[in-house]
Amino acid sequence: MQKLGLSQSLQQKLSPQQIQFIKLLQVPTAELETRIQEELEVNPALEQGDDQEGPEDVQPQEDFQEQESSKADEEVDIKDYLADDDYSGYKMQGDGDDDEDKEMPIPMSTSLHEQLMSQLDFLGLEDKQYVIGKQLIGSIESDGYIRRDLDSIVNDLAFSQGIDTTPEEVEAVLKKIQTFDPPGIAARSLQECLLLQLDRMDNGHNIDVVVAKKIIEECFDEFTKKHYQKIQKKLDIEDEEFVKDALELIVKLNPKPGGGSTVTMVKNQYLIPDFILSNNNGKLELALNSRNAPELRISRSYSEMFKAYDKSDKRDKKLKDAVSFVKQKLDAAKWFIDAIKQRQQTLLRTMKAIVDFQYDFFLEGDETKLKPMILKDIANMINMDISTVSRVASSKSVQTDFGIYPLKYFFSEGISTDSGEEVSSREVKQIIKDIIDKEDKAKPLSDDKLEKILNEKGYNIARRTVAKYREQLNIPVARLRKEI
Repeated sequence: MQKLGLSQSLQQKLSPQQIQFIKLLQVPTAELETRIQEELEVNPALEQGDDQEGPEDVQPQEDFQEQESSKADEEVDIKDYLADDDYSGYKMQGDGDDDEDKEMPIPMSTSLHEQLMSQLDFLGLEDKQYVIGKQLIGSIESDGYIRRDLDSIVNDLAFSQGIDTTPEEVEAVLKKIQTFDPPGIAARSLQECLLLQLDRMDNGHNIDVVVAKKIIEECFDEFTKKHYQKIQKKLDIEDEEFVKDALELIVKLNPKPGGGSTVTMVKNQYLIPDFILSNNNGKLELALNSRNAPELRISRSYSEMFKAYDKSDKRDKKLKDAVSFVKQKLDAAKWFIDAIKQRQQTLLRTMKAIVDFQYDFFLEGDETKLKPMILKDIANMINMDISTVSRVASSKSVQTDFGIYPLKYFFSEGISTDSGEEVSSREVKQIIKDIIDKEDKAKPLSDDKLEKILNEKGYNIARRTVAKYREQLNIPVARLRKEI
């Protein structure tokens, strides 16, 4: 039996303006100019240009959100748009009048997929082989490997492309793709990847390459376990220098050929920091990158339309419709300028709190001075939501006197010491790295031994945590660090 009933509930929903502000907050400086240009193209009431008036006060975020939520049913108010001075632009600290300084090179890059497809086009394959090639390239993962077996790719071609083929035909096309750049691309295993790269070097005369290929082909298991004496015995090589030179050659090969392909194709790529932090005689000075906001203003011609409307017959329906359209564009323009200012204020508040929290680090750039810091710490300092801090920290960077750092670099968990104080996990990682750098490579330290050394230094840390930090530093386990 069905019954009808009423229930009351409270739900929190973001307004369209709030959603757009969140998206705008996440945009890094390098992309902000594009976002502003998009807005200028779709809204004729918004203009870009120098304004003689000083910047207006930025309203707090709470007031900003309240204003946006209460605007929906507001009637046209002529006075809002008839001020003698246009809606003021907002000049950033560090702004200059040098037009050339405002032009930044735009990164131009080619993705791994595009790079491989371009090489496939040069092969002059038949239609069937070309479709197989496209399918194979589409199966290559971001690190450059194909982990899908050929039988599955044959089935994919049959179901999605209507191509009837065999694993042998697919492998024949795969062999062609494996000759593409970067070397080692489209390998199905690490062993095949290394061999593909060695094949490129093999001219029949380089003894190191010949020995290296034999090691990978015949002693791969011993190589991964660093059993070098077994390799020397199995290959029946008397002079261990041959083995050592070949191993040094193998270590220089790229185990992830897909990982660096985009980087090699980038032209004039510049990392544009969102903040500039300078040390002026022991005093830290923080500023937003001036490119965070060009001067924006309300179009004067759109304001003139309201003057005409104020003197006209307001009962004219066509004129009312036109004015409603103009009001919509003006509201959108005013909101966008407000949102840009609000973005700047939020960025500065967040970064200032990070600088205050990590002041000792920013003075000297010493990683051991970093304190444990989580998103909640900064959110509490600036009285904002954790999600807001997360959006700022995840996509922004700061230029300091000792390098450019992503903001997320400064967030880390804490480790307690014997004295009861908390130290940053980044400090512990640096100590682990220093210990491993100084270890005897013939007898590298295990995670258990690293744990004991750290405990002796006063850091209360478990072996599994040592292993986690070592992996985050991309340092292999002890047996793989062993050298002859």
